[in-house]
Amino acid sequence: MAFGASLDAQGAAFRLWAPAARRITLHLPETRRDFAMSPADDGWYALRVPNLLAGTAYQYIVNDAHTVPDPASRFQPSDVDGPSALIDPEAFDWPDTAWRGRPWHEAVIYELHVGAYTREGTFAAVEADLARLAALGVTAIELMPLADFAGKRNWGYDGVLPFAPDSRYGTPTALKRFIAAAHGLGLMIFLDVVYNHFGPEGNYLGLYAPGFFTDAQTGWGPAINFTARPVRDFFIDNALYWILEFNFDGLRLDAVHAIRDNSRPDILEELAARVRLAVPADRHVHLILENDANRATYLRRDADDRIAAYNAQWNDDFHHAAHVILTGETEGYYADFAVDPIAKFGRALAEGFAFQGEPSAYRGAPRGEASGDLPPMAFVNFLQNHDQIGNRAFGERLTTLAEPTALEAATAILLLSPSPPLLFMGEEWDATAPFLFFCDFAGALGAAVRDGRRREFAKFSAFATSEAMAAIPDPVALETFTTSQLGTHPPATPVIRRLLDIRRQEIVPRLPGTRGARYAVEATRLVVTWRLGDGSTLTLVANLGPAATAAPVRSATGRILWGRNVNAATLPPWTVIWTLAEAGP
Repeated sequence: MAFGASLDAQGAAFRLWAPAARRITLHLPETRRDFAMSPADDGWYALRVPNLLAGTAYQYIVNDAHTVPDPASRFQPSDVDGPSALIDPEAFDWPDTAWRGRPWHEAVIYELHVGAYTREGTFAAVEADLARLAALGVTAIELMPLADFAGKRNWGYDGVLPFAPDSRYGTPTALKRFIAAAHGLGLMIFLDVVYNHFGPEGNYLGLYAPGFFTDAQTGWGPAINFTARPVRDFFIDNALYWILEFNFDGLRLDAVHAIRDNSRPDILEELAARVRLAVPADRHVHLILENDANRATYLRRDADDRIAAYNAQWNDDFHHAAHVILTGETEGYYADFAVDPIAKFGRALAEGFAFQGEPSAYRGAPRGEASGDLPPMAFVNFLQNHDQIGNRAFGERLTTLAEPTALEAATAILLLSPSPPLLFMGEEWDATAPFLFFCDFAGALGAAVRDGRRREFAKFSAFATSEAMAAIPDPVALETFTTSQLGTHPPATPVIRRLLDIRRQEIVPRLPGTRGARYAVEATRLVVTWRLGDGSTLTLVANLGPAATAAPVRSATGRILWGRNVNAATLPPWTVIWTLAEAGP
């Protein structure tokens, strides 16, 4: 890597980009030795020290005044302010050398937070539950961010050392052991990475490399300067590090709409190209975006229908429309889906984005690009995830917000439609435990986070009084975190099990080559038809309302995969019927 420390049989080499520093010293706290680093061109400092071993603690001293960790530290045993530790990336003996991943169309994604998935909150504790998830039909585990953050608990989006898995979860070796165990069960492992900002505590880059940032703001702090070559390489190396050194099967890039980069190619384009070039042709590696701007450009396929850059994007439009249908909530970003939510839901199922350039009243500007020509595999659909649960004041899940029959109907649509589905931890057994926003900041920063959290909800009618505002859980309180932790992991509901069985047996084998779909909406009735890759026709007929309605007239017939007699005259409330018509001669 351009940044960081590397070990070999003779010792260790260190590299740091510090263009604003007058002097950089390598400090070894265990032996109290200091070494002046040699300046090189373009702001780089380098040094080689013989006879250093894995586990050696080291720090940098900037201008003889500030002791800081390595920004590319592979491990921080004592949190973000402490020394970095030398790690030998070749020390782990991978047992799964034959593993090449799984094709994207097989993805059934399960998002989890390592610290909150179990009471222990470690890689090893999650590893103990992998067999249950694999048996259920999950094919990919997506970990919320692991980059080292300040304090003992955090969602992960406040990371400041993006190469160091947080020590609260375990060592780098424990993470590799977890990934190897998952691969042994046929599970892919994805990692959520944050390339749009650094967290508010423990980031020392401004002391010696202010060129990492621009004057623009992201909402979480200064925007990152991707026009600087070392900065761009830092994040590209990070993506390659997780994929090549830890054998992650994919990355989910958080909130890329907050990245400010007018370069050509921009950082997203170059990162994807570098990853695709570095990965052997026989290995499946998947890149996923979160992008509120609905930029279909990043999801295009080439002339041979191969993925050119990114496999898919998290489809917030699918979620928002479904949430309005299920709960009737129309405040905040749900306001854009208050009118004709079923039509917007149908468009999200058939064409990917519900907003493809239309004005967004919530954002005050047009949103999105045309996406109807993209395959359904370009969109990850979900009814719940960490954002949509945790960004609620009380972290409620749909199990406490929606009628059970309505939620079952939406789940049947999620898990049998062609797009890759995502479940959030606990969703498979209808967990009711909240998932709250939590962090571990002290002093003025902790108070600012607490007050900012409450200000976020001041515009919602439910928090019009000071008493209501005061009831919002304190994000820095330990209880907020422990309330969000899952204890046991009960078996999945029979409905989830059956739907995932149907998906595995009937849908997944037919997905390669599937393109768009047609949809029709009348009142609460929705019909969507896909031509699958093998020529068969998959049809959804649904009544997404609390009252019975006349069944739509249909010319196509097929086997019923899920639901009731499709020829009945009426559709009861919250009815979902899936049929599959095999390809003709």
